[in-house]
Amino acid sequence: MSEWNCKRNALGTQMNGSAEQSDLVIGQPADIDKRKEVFGQNLIPPKKPKTFLQLVWEALQDVTLIILEVAAIVSLGLSFYRPPDAEREHCGSAAGGVEDDGEAEAGWIEGAAILLSVVCVVLVTAFNDWSKEKQFRGLQSRIEQEQKFAVVRGGQVIQIPVAEIVVGDVAQIKYGDLLPSDGILIQGNDLKIDESSLTGESDHVKKTLERDPMLLSGTHVMEGSGKMLVTAVGENSQTGIIFALLGASEEDDDDEEEKEAKKKERKEKKEKKTKAADGAAMEMQPLNSDEVDIDEKRKSNLKEKKEKSVLQGKLTKLAVQIGKAGLVMSAITVIILVVLFVVDTFWVQGLPWHKDCTPIYIQFFVKFFIIGVTVLVVAVPEGLPLAVTISLAYSVKKMMKDNNLVRHLDACETMGNATAICSDKTGTLTMNRMTVVQAYVADKHYRNVPEPQLIPAAIMDILVLGISVNSAYTTNIMSPEKEGGLPRQVGNKTECALLGFANDLKRDYQAIRNEIPEEKLYKVYTFNSCRKSMSTVLKNADGSFRMFSKGASEILLKKCSKLLTASGETKVFRPRDREDMVKKVIEPMASEGLRTICLAYRDFPVSEGEPDWDQENDILTSLTCVCVVGIEDPVRPEVPDAIKKCQRAGITVRMVTGDNINTARAIATKCGILQPGDEFLCMEGKEFNRRIRNEKGEIEQERIDKIWPKLRVLARSSPTDKHTLVKGIIDSTVLEQRQVVAVTGDGTNDGPALKKADVGFAMGIAGTDVAKEASDIILTDDNFSSIVKAVMWGRNVYDSISKFLQFQLTVNVVAVIVAFTGACITQDSPLKAVQMLWVNLIMDTFASLALATEPPTESLLLRKPYGRNKPLISRTMMKNILGHGVYQLIIIFTLLFVGEQIFDIDSGRYAPLHSPPSEHYTIIFNTFVLLQLFNEINARKIHGERNVFDGIFNNLIFCSIVFGTFIIQIVIVQWGGKPFSCVGLSIDQWLWCTFLGFSSLLWGQLISSIPTKSLRFLKSAGHGTQRQEIPDEELEDMEEMEEIDHAERELRRGQILWFRGLNRIQTQIRVVNAFRSSLSPYEGLEKPESRSSIHNFMTHPEFRIEDSEPSIPLIDDTDAEDDAPTKRNSASPRNNNNAVESGNNHLYVEGNKAAGTPSAPGSPLHSLETSL
Repeated sequence: MSEWNCKRNALGTQMNGSAEQSDLVIGQPADIDKRKEVFGQNLIPPKKPKTFLQLVWEALQDVTLIILEVAAIVSLGLSFYRPPDAEREHCGSAAGGVEDDGEAEAGWIEGAAILLSVVCVVLVTAFNDWSKEKQFRGLQSRIEQEQKFAVVRGGQVIQIPVAEIVVGDVAQIKYGDLLPSDGILIQGNDLKIDESSLTGESDHVKKTLERDPMLLSGTHVMEGSGKMLVTAVGENSQTGIIFALLGASEEDDDDEEEKEAKKKERKEKKEKKTKAADGAAMEMQPLNSDEVDIDEKRKSNLKEKKEKSVLQGKLTKLAVQIGKAGLVMSAITVIILVVLFVVDTFWVQGLPWHKDCTPIYIQFFVKFFIIGVTVLVVAVPEGLPLAVTISLAYSVKKMMKDNNLVRHLDACETMGNATAICSDKTGTLTMNRMTVVQAYVADKHYRNVPEPQLIPAAIMDILVLGISVNSAYTTNIMSPEKEGGLPRQVGNKTECALLGFANDLKRDYQAIRNEIPEEKLYKVYTFNSCRKSMSTVLKNADGSFRMFSKGASEILLKKCSKLLTASGETKVFRPRDREDMVKKVIEPMASEGLRTICLAYRDFPVSEGEPDWDQENDILTSLTCVCVVGIEDPVRPEVPDAIKKCQRAGITVRMVTGDNINTARAIATKCGILQPGDEFLCMEGKEFNRRIRNEKGEIEQERIDKIWPKLRVLARSSPTDKHTLVKGIIDSTVLEQRQVVAVTGDGTNDGPALKKADVGFAMGIAGTDVAKEASDIILTDDNFSSIVKAVMWGRNVYDSISKFLQFQLTVNVVAVIVAFTGACITQDSPLKAVQMLWVNLIMDTFASLALATEPPTESLLLRKPYGRNKPLISRTMMKNILGHGVYQLIIIFTLLFVGEQIFDIDSGRYAPLHSPPSEHYTIIFNTFVLLQLFNEINARKIHGERNVFDGIFNNLIFCSIVFGTFIIQIVIVQWGGKPFSCVGLSIDQWLWCTFLGFSSLLWGQLISSIPTKSLRFLKSAGHGTQRQEIPDEELEDMEEMEEIDHAERELRRGQILWFRGLNRIQTQIRVVNAFRSSLSPYEGLEKPESRSSIHNFMTHPEFRIEDSEPSIPLIDDTDAEDDAPTKRNSASPRNNNNAVESGNNHLYVEGNKAAGTPSAPGSPLHSLETSL
């Protein structure tokens, strides 16, 4: 409290001072600017983006490019050395043949051209990275702009962007808000805050004016509402201070000292956090810094693995495999070229090694080396990650127009595999514009809103007073934006319907609110998912109390013991009367799809004294029922059609709602989720829980598996039920393919379900900040049909990548085989290094741009989801790759070996070093490029469609890239000269080259005529790693991860085995030493479990700033155990915070004891740590 008082006094002094100095009017723009100047803006400066030069430097780190640069520089240096002409003939026939001095002097051009090509590739890569970064920052700022907050300025409640909040503002806070700044509570109703993101404590903290009025930024409002005075913003707020500690606002330097400082800071922060979280933690010894470091590494490593999507996993694995094959091919090419040259020069021609000839020989070897490297450059598909990035970035940009704001990139692609959607009802399937259409009041059921004179005055007064005060004061009915339009509903839509009902009864709710402002409300029990009701207590002048309640009718009616009659008197309301009302009033309303709400009140006379307001069960009983209303929320007109599309696309739509089962069933039938005559299940949350739990009350997967395949509607469900259902579907093994589940949510308690789902959709309009924080995609229009668009875009991403793969692998196969065979037979690659780099640029950067930006079509929704284990390259694609590859090879080899006779030109084969470019090889290069250009059009279709031109003009990027590449190719051939090893061609030769290129379109038609089924020998490729392929020991470490990181496995398998072997040898030596020194054989040994987890030390991630994303409180302990790796920061505060979550860390199995003991200096574990 003393800290609070100091803060308040300081704030008052500062603000008074600033007001006195400038005589500013509070709330005016000048005053607000002054406050921003004095106290700072509500912004935490983002980390500086990488400059273009830094991105260029990163692109230069590519190994193949470095090898090319070195080779080009050596080639450049040697090209200036010329031995005396007399001695040249001693150097072998290959070195002769250069008559013209000008030609000899042009030897440097090839090296320079390679360097220039490298510069081009680097600039293009850096530019792509730069634009990607820019797009992400744009996306981030868009997300930040979306977030608005209600503040009171000049007596008016206005919504302002979070960044505009200044110290001294009075902010209105309500259920579901993420607090944007620090402040002091000045008025609160039943306010509970989740501070776990700061303290690690998952229990909600009750905030009152007397006890604990400090509110901190980054915490979540879990219940209640209130007003707070903003005391600190931006870098001075709690979140800002933590960001500064983590170094997020500093420049990220690779300096060792800085790293050390950060490590210490992080360690201190961890210790502080542990102490704050739990007193018991004080007794524990902190881990030593090495272990903390390893913990950090493993945590960030695990996080990286979690974030790798299915598609990226498959692609990385494929790229690694292709890269390995390319490496082998390029090595063989170099070896064969060197061997042939040595045999030909020193064996066949029988020449001795002349000292003067050494530079010439070295020049040959460098040339061979360059050819080998270019084979490698063409073989390694570095365009794959680029294609994924471009495709995803393009999709994300376009999805914004379709009302999908993507927060996590891979969610876009995962959505294409979705097999199930669990959707909310209100606002997603319905319009979220609620109106009261029926009412049961004064013993009578009105099918339309009754006329005011039909309701007795005594009942009317109680009814309107209850509606006006027992609702959030932030909820209002505003005048329509356009004349003749519908009134605007602001705030909770159910409350808006009730306020609209008061207006329909010709009463002004605002006048009552002005008379009884929010400060005069004695006690408020706000609505939450457990209560399913809201109550407000007023203190009367005579000292008695009256409580108004509203809530779900069947729940609140159970708590009613009286009923207001037409005469204004109360009569006893027995259980039998309640059953009658349910049958005659509530069920008929619900069967028409209406939501039923009961309005009631209770008086507490003075004679009974003030009740104990904390005994909620005693308070919320013996109510008097005033009225039951039926609220209509019409189905969105586009939803039935969208659901039909989903069902046709093989996606099951389930409705999960808190509404009455009859209302839910009626709406589900209107939407088309339930069809008449279907055998699908509709059940309530209670029944669902009863059927999935065993005698001990534990959830059993087998029981869930019996229910979920048939379940279509889950009514009266709590957020816990939603989470259980999602988890049950994801973990199920009933079907062959693992289900990919998308979930929509808007409430604070939907957080766990949104996080658990493969893709979480939060509502942009009705959603709380907590739900948005936990989601992957935000629906800016809260509309179900936008989810269908997300499915289309997701499938389109997958198809775009497959199209690119089909194109790239054809070029890869042909280019590598041509270079390899040509080199072996003619001792020179038909495609020169610079030409190869141009081909590489076409097929990597340009093709990825052209094919990854294809817009989606409705036809994507006519097939079933691919599933997680579907190979990237289907058998149809394999047929296309091999078919086109064989065709292109036939044409290129025909031109290579008999081209000179066909075109009646000189042969370009066996040309000596530095010889001028030949027409023969120019024709081969030109035909090869044109074949790829026309094949790019073939690659637009991957499912065997015949019309490859279908929709081609809808994609302007594709058309402009193909046309642009063709123009550049003409320029290169006609005017490229020596650098590109080209000679200008005649029109006849151009026409032949173009015809040969065009013929690949005709060949494509022939290939698509061959049924894939008849080609039994074809295999698909590009699977994700199957679980059965992974050794048991590795599975132990992977079982906590949702995805398997294929690149990690492919690249590190050798290292893992090596380290494991090393570790076992060290262990054996240790055992021998232990026996020798007659020690206990197990002293100082690590536990056997740690052996299998050694490869977790293998990664060397940079020091990463842990995500500052606040944790969502988990629903129950069992879920907390199951979901540890998928929830961020969700380690229980009662465990040792320094250790990684249980299940992820085999090394610190024994909790406090093991965590406190650093590895013994002599142990193999310690030596491994130091060596790493």
